[in-house]
Amino acid sequence: MLSTTSVQTLTASVTDEISDSAGDMLDALLRALPRVGVAIVLVAVGWAAAKAVRWALHRWLARGHAPSFATVMSKIAGWFVVTLAVLAAVTVVFPSVQPVDLLAGLGFFSLAIGFAFKDILENTLSGVLMLFRQPFASGDQIEVQGYTGTVQAITIRETRLRTFDGQLVLIPNSDVYTSAIRVQTHHEQRRMSFVVGVAYENDPAEASAVIVRALGTVDGVATEPGPQALITTLGVSTVDLDARFWCDSHQRESLLVLHRAIDAVKRALDEAGIEMPADIVALQATPSFRAALQGDAAVTPGGSVRPA
Repeated sequence: MLSTTSVQTLTASVTDEISDSAGDMLDALLRALPRVGVAIVLVAVGWAAAKAVRWALHRWLARGHAPSFATVMSKIAGWFVVTLAVLAAVTVVFPSVQPVDLLAGLGFFSLAIGFAFKDILENTLSGVLMLFRQPFASGDQIEVQGYTGTVQAITIRETRLRTFDGQLVLIPNSDVYTSAIRVQTHHEQRRMSFVVGVAYENDPAEASAVIVRALGTVDGVATEPGPQALITTLGVSTVDLDARFWCDSHQRESLLVLHRAIDAVKRALDEAGIEMPADIVALQATPSFRAALQGDAAVTPGGSVRPA
């Protein structure tokens, strides 16, 4: 067993060791305080420089690129400047750490982040690639992933689409980049069409000429290429003509022109005496039908004849 003197000696030794360690840590902290202050200043300067770079780069890129491109590229540049400032601050606080070691550690860290945030990084990369490729821009009307509307913006993570009924749809950039996209407003004009059925008794060539003349008078119908009316189907009760014309590619304008075109064609055909009949339905005089007309027998709900 240890004597009282030995215990006191051991306790004093441990106390002195803890005191010396605490003193060394305090001295190291005091010596590091100036470096920590310099690091904080570096981060603050880097943050301010990043904001300045973002502002200047956004103004410069906005002159010749889409607003979404300018916004995303300026943000990436700002993040790059902030990253450099943080690396410089870490080097100042820990002088023994070399920039090469930081880059190597950053590589492993980036790999871990890549696995943890795979979807976010995939959407970011897809957004950047779309901004460089520019299959569409803000203001274009597109159809993608079953949604149709006007592109409001392409952000780091998603494409913002305002549908024609006023709803906001956020589609991940990776889905947009790998999907088929229909850009409705890529060209200034689009072709619209509707079917007109005329009676067999009328001359289809005359009906086609009347339709073409009527379309030529409609406000918004392009003269080049000019309107057409082509026979497409011999239906049960009508000869069907496909009335075609070109107009503005934007959704609202094209629908208004279609409305005016249908109204003008109907009026012109009515004035020309060209009939647009409804479907002809042939009724067969079955025993149950004759019995129902004559009233000499009862007809069941299923159509059978039951003697009265």
